Amino acid sequence: MRRAALLLTAGLPVLSLTACGVAEGEGSESAALGKSYDITVGLLLPDRDTARFEKFDHPLIKERISSLTNKQGKVVYANAEGSPKKQSEQFGKLVADGVDAILVNAVDSAAIAPDVEKAKEAGIPVIAYDRLAEGPIDAYVSHDNELVGQVQGRALVNALGEDAEASKVVVMHGPSSDPNTALFRKGALGELDGHVDIVKSYDTRKWLPEVAADNMRKAVKEVGAGDIAAVYSANDGMAGAVIEVLEDAGVTDLPPVTGQDADLAAVRRVVAGKQYMTVYKPFMLEATGAADMAVAKVQERSIQFDALARDLVDSPTSKDIPAMLVPVVALTRENIEATVIQDGVYTAEEICAPAALAADCAEIGLKP
Repeated sequence: MRRAALLLTAGLPVLSLTACGVAEGEGSESAALGKSYDITVGLLLPDRDTARFEKFDHPLIKERISSLTNKQGKVVYANAEGSPKKQSEQFGKLVADGVDAILVNAVDSAAIAPDVEKAKEAGIPVIAYDRLAEGPIDAYVSHDNELVGQVQGRALVNALGEDAEASKVVVMHGPSSDPNTALFRKGALGELDGHVDIVKSYDTRKWLPEVAADNMRKAVKEVGAGDIAAVYSANDGMAGAVIEVLEDAGVTDLPPVTGQDADLAAVRRVVAGKQYMTVYKPFMLEATGAADMAVAKVQERSIQFDALARDLVDSPTSKDIPAMLVPVVALTRENIEATVIQDGVYTAEEICAPAALAADCAEIGLKP
C-alpha cells in the first residue's frame, strides 16, 4: 500500500457534488449535471456482530446519498450475516436488478471476486468499503489499516512501560481470510516483535467473540491467568470476550487489552478501566466518503472522484486501485470527550447510562 498522498487524503474534507471549484459549467463535467439524480446504490455489509455497521455505516451512507441527489437517490441494503454464500446471492441480485453502483464490504475478499467480475461486465462500478475486495473494483474506501495495528501495538508497549520486553503477551488476530487482518497484523507486530514476549498467538474465525473466548481460555490454562501481562485484541468484540475470560479466571487487576471500532460497550469498558484502549475510526468520514465516491462515479464526475481518491492500493488481483484512506485515533480514558462525543457518535448520557459507571465517569470528567 502506498501512502504518498495519505496526508492529503486524511486532511480532505468530505466533498459535496458542487464543492471545491467543480463549477457546474466546467467542460466535460457539465454534462454530468444533466444526469438524473434518480440513482440506486447497492450497499452490502458483512455482518451484524460489528455494531457500527448497522448503527452508523448503513444510515450514514443512506443519508449522504439522499443528500447528494436531492433526495432522489436510494440505497438498496443487504447484510450477509457472516455468510460469503449469502453475500454472493445478494450481490447477484443487485447486478440482476441493474443498480447504478455497488458498495461492498466483503465477508470473504477472495470469494467475492467473481461477483465483482459480473458487475464489471454489466457496467456497474464497484467500490470496496472498509475491506479491500478482490476482482476489478473501481475504488476502495477504508482507514489506514496498517496504522490501526501500529496504534494498537504502540499503545500496548507504552502501557507495559519499562517491563515490556519481559512481559508475556497473548495476541488475538482476526481471521486470515480478511485482508484487513494482514494489515492489522503487520502494523501491530511491527510494534510488538522484539519489544514484548508474545507467548500465544491466535487467528479468530469470522471475528467471533466466542472463538476468541475459547482461545483465551486455552491461553489462560497454558500460560496462567496471573502471568498474562497484556492482550493484543484486534477488535472490540474479541476484547470483550477476552476480558470476560480473564474475570472468570479470577483476575481482578486486569492487564492492558486493546480493541478497535469504538463500540459503545468497549467505550464503557475503557471508562471503567477494564479495556485499555480502542481504535476510533471516524465512521462519518468513511461512510460519507464512500457515498461521495459512488455518486461521483455514477454521474461521471471524474474531477471530484479523483479529488477523493488521492491514494493507491494493490490487491492480489488488481494494481493501483484509487483509494481514500481515513486516519484513525487511539481512544483512551483521556480523550473520550474529544473523539466519539465531539463527533456525535455517542453522548455522555449514553456512555454513562449504566449506574455502575457513575463514579468512573465523574473521575474522568464525563458529565451526563
